[in-house]
Amino acid sequence: MYSLNSVVIAAMLFAVIVLAHEIGIRLGNFRLTQSDSDVKSQTSAIQGGVLGLLALILGFTFSMSIQRYDHRSGAEVNEANAIGTAELRTALLPAPYDAQAQAAIDEYIELRLRSSQVDLTHRDERRALNVATSALQQRIWDIGVAAADANPNPVKTGYFLQAVNELIDAYGSRLDALQRHVPPAIFYLLFVFFISTGALIGYSSGLGERRSRVPALVLTMLICLLVFIIIDLDRPRRGVIQVRQDSMEALR
Repeated sequence: MYSLNSVVIAAMLFAVIVLAHEIGIRLGNFRLTQSDSDVKSQTSAIQGGVLGLLALILGFTFSMSIQRYDHRSGAEVNEANAIGTAELRTALLPAPYDAQAQAAIDEYIELRLRSSQVDLTHRDERRALNVATSALQQRIWDIGVAAADANPNPVKTGYFLQAVNELIDAYGSRLDALQRHVPPAIFYLLFVFFISTGALIGYSSGLGERRSRVPALVLTMLICLLVFIIIDLDRPRRGVIQVRQDSMEALR
């Protein structure tokens, strides 16, 4: 499902719910002559219970997607802060290592900004960028070690190496945040509830003498819009809602 566009998923869900609603109406019409006020009352009570349960699951899923989005936003800020600290501490290194470290970190910033624009579904391109990132991290670390060997000052070079270590840790934390999504099983459960709710609403409408499809279509449209927002929040680096790279751009 992750490889599909979120608009396509929402549109397919809308079509399936509308189809389930129409099937429910026809089943309700078929049972109309065998129903009475008690049956209609029981159906309405069940429908209300299912809608309440649906709202609970929907709110839980929306909360999960928002938390993951906030986590990714925080990880971007933390990584930018770690890189900025390492860049400032290049001034503590002796020449020519200070200039070498500065140039390497500037290159690292550009690489991280380029990585932030790559869709997570482009696995080969992301794998190549991750390899390049790890190599550049090692180069920055080697510059710090060489500076420590040339000028064994545990305060100055130690501060820089500590900052580089935090830079690498922040990269790992951000990479981990990008891989965390709402479990697909929860989405499938939501879809089953949506389709079942559409069928139940249609069935309840079919039991009545007069019916209107407009409220059900509006409800279906709102549900699918909310599903689109949830899926879009859960998909970093693609879709409408994306984590802004303001902190990293400020470093550039």
